[in-house]
Amino acid sequence: MKLLALDSSGLVASAAVVENEVTVAEYTVNHKKTHSQTLLPMLDEIKRMTELDLHTVDAIAIAAGPGSFTGLRIGAATAKGLGLALDIPIIPVPTVDALAYNLYGSDRLICPIMDARRNQVYTGLYVFQKGADSADGYDMCALQKQCAVDISQIVENINEQGRTDSCAAGREVIFLGDGVSVYRDKIAELIRVKYSFAPACCNRQRASCVASLGLVLYKNGIWETAAEHAPEYLRLSQAERERRESQCQ
Repeated sequence: MKLLALDSSGLVASAAVVENEVTVAEYTVNHKKTHSQTLLPMLDEIKRMTELDLHTVDAIAIAAGPGSFTGLRIGAATAKGLGLALDIPIIPVPTVDALAYNLYGSDRLICPIMDARRNQVYTGLYVFQKGADSADGYDMCALQKQCAVDISQIVENINEQGRTDSCAAGREVIFLGDGVSVYRDKIAELIRVKYSFAPACCNRQRASCVASLGLVLYKNGIWETAAEHAPEYLRLSQAERERRESQCQ
């Protein structure tokens, strides 16, 4: 199966082609440009370099949210346009889940954090557990599904996991995502368990991870038509919040 994968949910723009569990190409940029300037040129370069015939793509995996409202819309519009033109399905991959998938097979408690502003983060808590058959690899289990919460709340949840008899008890927690640089000091102040931060090679969004998790979801029947796809924001945009606040005054 050949997947085209896109992630424009955060500061990073990433595109990849994965075929039969092999990453054929991946293009990732994290440098001061808007996704409207980067995503389509990246796709075009991948197409040119790999001599890709888009009609051979079976599905499009997209980081479906949460994340930057503008970035999610750009990614969704790109995926929907391609999906409609090629008549192929879209696999909506939860952004935070895909970020955690960077650390596939880790024995730690994984906590992705994306800066959501206003002292909030998009986050979740994940562990990898060995499949029933050793050949099955690992299953990713969400101890806390992706959500938008205050940074202090997710750290307290981590502390609580360390005190319980859950499968996370005794595990060191590893943080990754663009929220680390924003909340590193706050984490150090509040955390009561062993922790670390993922290295540069695996601490940001990667489209190949969106594709890898997307393949798992597709096999489980999770996909939609291009016409059906819409981003999952998890909370109101700033403009919508300000409008509601003004209406309440």
